[in-house]
Amino acid sequence: MPKMKSHSGAKKRFMISPKGNVKRAQKGKNHILTKKSRKTKRNLRKTAYLEGAQAATVKQLIH
Repeated sequence: MPKMKSHSGAKKRFMISPKGNVKRAQKGKNHILTKKSRKTKRNLRKTAYLEGAQAATVKQLIH
């Protein structure tokens, strides 16, 4: 049986930190930014982490 290929979309969107957590970008930073406050847009720059079953699924897709 050949090796499984990594999921191209997941490779581009997620990153695994040295501790093994799955990092992701915040949603809501692409368009309709005029009605969002400066504070909101600043907070959307921060990275977020996946937890539990979602993290396990993404790790499986990446490796």
